[in-house]
Amino acid sequence: MGRVRTGTGVVDSIWPLQSSLLVLGGFGVFLSSLIDSSFFPLPLVTDLLLMNLCSQHPVRTPYYVVLATIGSLAGCVWVYWLARKGGEIYSRKGRALPQRARLFMRRYPLASVFFPALAPFPVPFKPFVVAQGIFGVPWLTFLLGTLLGRGCRFLIEGLLGARYGAAAKQFVLTQKWPSAAVALGLAAVIFLIYQWPKLRRAPSDHVR
Repeated sequence: MGRVRTGTGVVDSIWPLQSSLLVLGGFGVFLSSLIDSSFFPLPLVTDLLLMNLCSQHPVRTPYYVVLATIGSLAGCVWVYWLARKGGEIYSRKGRALPQRARLFMRRYPLASVFFPALAPFPVPFKPFVVAQGIFGVPWLTFLLGTLLGRGCRFLIEGLLGARYGAAAKQFVLTQKWPSAAVALGLAAVIFLIYQWPKLRRAPSDHVR
Protein backbone atom coordinates (compact mmCIF):
# COMPACT_ATOMS: atom_id res chain seq x y z
CA MET A 1 0.00 0.00 0.00
CA GLY A 2 2.99 2.29 0.08
CA ARG A 3 4.38 4.70 2.60
CA VAL A 4 3.18 8.15 3.51
CA ARG A 5 5.22 11.10 4.77
CA THR A 6 3.63 13.19 7.48
CA GLY A 7 4.07 16.91 8.05
CA THR A 8 6.77 16.24 10.66
CA GLY A 9 8.95 14.51 8.09
CA VAL A 10 8.56 11.13 9.77
CA VAL A 11 7.81 8.32 7.36
CA ASP A 12 4.89 6.23 8.58
CA SER A 13 3.97 2.81 7.24
CA ILE A 14 0.35 1.89 6.82
CA TRP A 15 -0.61 -0.15 9.87
CA PRO A 16 -0.66 -3.95 9.63
CA LEU A 17 -4.30 -3.75 10.72
CA GLN A 18 -5.09 -1.69 7.64
CA SER A 19 -3.27 -4.18 5.44
CA SER A 20 -5.42 -6.98 6.85
CA LEU A 21 -8.61 -4.98 6.42
CA LEU A 22 -7.67 -4.03 2.87
CA VAL A 23 -7.75 -7.69 1.88
CA LEU A 24 -11.36 -7.85 3.09
CA GLY A 25 -12.39 -5.07 0.71
CA GLY A 26 -15.79 -3.53 1.43
CA PHE A 27 -16.35 -5.68 4.50
CA GLY A 28 -13.04 -4.41 5.87
CA VAL A 29 -14.26 -0.81 5.50
CA PHE A 30 -17.52 -1.68 7.24
CA LEU A 31 -15.74 -3.51 10.08
CA SER A 32 -13.17 -0.75 10.59
CA SER A 33 -15.84 1.96 10.63
CA LEU A 34 -18.03 -0.06 13.03
CA ILE A 35 -15.20 -0.61 15.51
CA ASP A 36 -13.90 2.97 15.28
CA SER A 37 -17.35 4.48 15.93
CA SER A 38 -18.03 2.25 18.93
CA PHE A 39 -15.74 2.09 21.97
CA PHE A 40 -12.41 1.13 20.38
CA PRO A 41 -10.93 4.08 18.46
CA LEU A 42 -8.97 3.43 15.27
CA PRO A 43 -7.69 6.89 14.31
CA LEU A 44 -7.53 7.36 10.53
CA VAL A 45 -7.74 3.62 9.83
CA THR A 46 -11.14 3.84 8.14
CA ASP A 47 -10.27 7.07 6.32
CA LEU A 48 -7.06 5.77 4.80
CA LEU A 49 -8.54 2.35 4.10
CA LEU A 50 -11.46 3.95 2.27
CA MET A 51 -9.13 6.12 0.21
CA ASN A 52 -6.92 3.14 -0.63
CA LEU A 53 -9.82 1.06 -1.89
CA CYS A 54 -11.35 3.96 -3.83
CA SER A 55 -8.01 4.74 -5.48
CA GLN A 56 -7.64 1.08 -6.53
CA HIS A 57 -11.28 0.65 -7.62
CA PRO A 58 -12.75 4.10 -8.42
CA VAL A 59 -15.91 2.60 -9.90
CA ARG A 60 -16.73 1.02 -6.52
CA THR A 61 -16.43 4.32 -4.62
CA PRO A 62 -20.19 4.61 -3.86
CA TYR A 63 -20.19 1.02 -2.58
CA TYR A 64 -17.29 1.64 -0.19
CA VAL A 65 -18.76 4.96 0.97
CA VAL A 66 -22.10 3.33 1.78
CA LEU A 67 -20.43 0.53 3.76
CA ALA A 68 -18.27 2.98 5.72
CA THR A 69 -21.33 5.10 6.50
CA ILE A 70 -23.47 2.15 7.62
CA GLY A 71 -20.65 0.78 9.76
CA SER A 72 -20.12 4.13 11.45
CA LEU A 73 -23.84 4.57 12.05
CA ALA A 74 -24.08 1.11 13.61
CA GLY A 75 -21.20 1.83 15.98
CA CYS A 76 -22.64 5.23 16.91
CA VAL A 77 -26.06 3.73 17.67
CA TRP A 78 -24.46 1.46 20.26
CA VAL A 79 -22.66 4.37 21.96
CA TYR A 80 -25.75 6.59 21.77
CA TRP A 81 -28.01 3.93 23.30
CA LEU A 82 -25.71 3.32 26.26
CA ALA A 83 -25.24 7.05 26.83
CA ARG A 84 -28.99 7.63 26.69
CA LYS A 85 -29.63 4.90 29.25
CA GLY A 86 -26.91 6.38 31.44
CA GLY A 87 -28.46 9.84 31.18
CA GLU A 88 -31.88 8.49 32.16
CA ILE A 89 -30.43 6.72 35.21
CA TYR A 90 -28.52 9.87 36.18
CA SER A 91 -31.70 11.97 35.94
CA ARG A 92 -33.77 9.47 37.92
CA LYS A 93 -31.33 9.84 40.79
CA GLY A 94 -32.28 13.51 40.96
CA ARG A 95 -29.02 14.81 39.54
CA ALA A 96 -29.29 17.76 37.18
CA LEU A 97 -27.63 17.72 33.78
CA PRO A 98 -26.04 20.91 32.33
CA GLN A 99 -29.04 22.92 31.20
CA ARG A 100 -27.37 25.04 28.48
CA ALA A 101 -26.17 21.97 26.60
CA ARG A 102 -29.54 20.26 27.03
CA LEU A 103 -31.43 23.31 25.77
CA PHE A 104 -29.13 23.70 22.77
CA MET A 105 -29.50 20.09 21.68
CA ARG A 106 -33.24 20.19 22.12
CA ARG A 107 -33.54 23.46 20.21
CA TYR A 108 -31.18 22.52 17.37
CA PRO A 109 -31.00 18.71 17.46
CA LEU A 110 -30.15 18.10 13.79
CA ALA A 111 -27.35 20.68 13.73
CA SER A 112 -25.86 19.30 16.95
CA VAL A 113 -25.65 15.87 15.31
CA PHE A 114 -24.80 16.69 11.69
CA PHE A 115 -21.85 19.06 12.10
CA PRO A 116 -19.81 16.89 14.52
CA ALA A 117 -20.45 13.85 12.28
CA LEU A 118 -19.13 15.78 9.29
CA ALA A 119 -16.02 17.20 10.97
CA PRO A 120 -12.70 15.64 9.82
CA PHE A 121 -9.85 14.18 11.88
CA PRO A 122 -8.55 15.22 14.41
CA VAL A 123 -11.82 16.79 15.57
CA PRO A 124 -13.19 14.34 18.20
CA PHE A 125 -16.52 12.77 17.30
CA LYS A 126 -17.39 10.22 19.98
CA PRO A 127 -17.84 12.76 22.83
CA PHE A 128 -20.57 14.41 20.75
CA VAL A 129 -22.34 11.07 20.31
CA VAL A 130 -22.19 10.47 24.05
CA ALA A 131 -23.60 13.96 24.70
CA GLN A 132 -26.39 13.41 22.18
CA GLY A 133 -27.41 10.27 24.04
CA ILE A 134 -27.16 11.80 27.50
CA PHE A 135 -29.18 14.89 26.57
CA GLY A 136 -31.85 12.89 24.77
CA VAL A 137 -31.56 13.91 21.11
CA PRO A 138 -34.51 12.12 19.42
CA TRP A 139 -33.69 8.75 17.86
CA LEU A 140 -34.76 9.66 14.33
CA THR A 141 -32.90 12.96 14.44
CA PHE A 142 -29.78 11.21 15.67
CA LEU A 143 -30.00 8.57 12.93
CA LEU A 144 -30.65 11.12 10.17
CA GLY A 145 -27.98 13.58 11.31
CA THR A 146 -25.35 10.88 11.75
CA LEU A 147 -26.21 9.25 8.42
CA LEU A 148 -25.97 12.56 6.55
CA GLY A 149 -22.86 13.80 8.35
CA ARG A 150 -20.82 10.62 8.14
CA GLY A 151 -22.09 9.97 4.62
CA CYS A 152 -20.90 13.40 3.43
CA ARG A 153 -17.53 12.98 5.12
CA PHE A 154 -16.88 9.53 3.67
CA LEU A 155 -18.13 10.61 0.25
CA ILE A 156 -15.63 13.46 0.19
CA GLU A 157 -12.82 11.15 1.27
CA GLY A 158 -13.83 8.49 -1.24
CA LEU A 159 -13.93 10.96 -4.12
CA LEU A 160 -10.56 12.40 -3.10
CA GLY A 161 -9.07 8.91 -2.93
CA ALA A 162 -10.50 7.93 -6.30
CA ARG A 163 -9.27 11.14 -7.94
CA TYR A 164 -5.92 11.82 -6.26
CA GLY A 165 -4.81 8.52 -4.71
CA ALA A 166 -1.69 8.82 -2.54
CA ALA A 167 -1.85 12.63 -2.63
CA ALA A 168 -5.25 12.50 -0.92
CA LYS A 169 -3.89 10.26 1.84
CA GLN A 170 -0.98 12.64 2.28
CA PHE A 171 -3.42 15.51 2.71
CA VAL A 172 -5.45 13.63 5.33
CA LEU A 173 -2.29 13.02 7.38
CA THR A 174 -1.04 16.60 7.17
CA GLN A 175 -4.22 18.70 7.28
CA LYS A 176 -4.05 19.74 10.94
CA TRP A 177 -4.52 23.43 10.20
CA PRO A 178 -7.48 22.91 7.84
CA SER A 179 -9.03 20.65 10.47
CA ALA A 180 -8.44 23.29 13.13
CA ALA A 181 -10.17 25.79 10.85
CA VAL A 182 -13.09 23.39 10.40
CA ALA A 183 -13.30 22.91 14.17
CA LEU A 184 -13.34 26.67 14.74
CA GLY A 185 -15.92 27.09 12.01
CA LEU A 186 -18.04 24.36 13.59
CA ALA A 187 -17.83 26.08 16.97
CA ALA A 188 -18.74 29.41 15.35
CA VAL A 189 -21.77 27.92 13.59
CA ILE A 190 -23.01 26.27 16.79
CA PHE A 191 -22.49 29.53 18.71
CA LEU A 192 -24.36 31.59 16.09
CA ILE A 193 -27.24 29.11 16.01
CA TYR A 194 -27.46 29.23 19.78
CA GLN A 195 -27.23 33.04 19.96
CA TRP A 196 -29.41 33.82 16.92
CA PRO A 197 -32.68 34.30 18.86
CA LYS A 198 -30.95 36.75 21.21
CA LEU A 199 -29.35 38.61 18.29
CA ARG A 200 -32.74 38.93 16.61
CA ARG A 201 -34.36 40.26 19.76
CA ALA A 202 -31.65 42.83 20.42
CA PRO A 203 -32.47 45.24 17.52
CA SER A 204 -36.20 45.12 18.27
CA ASP A 205 -35.55 45.86 21.95
CA HIS A 206 -33.34 48.79 20.94
CA VAL A 207 -36.06 50.26 18.69
CA ARG A 208 -38.55 50.14 21.53
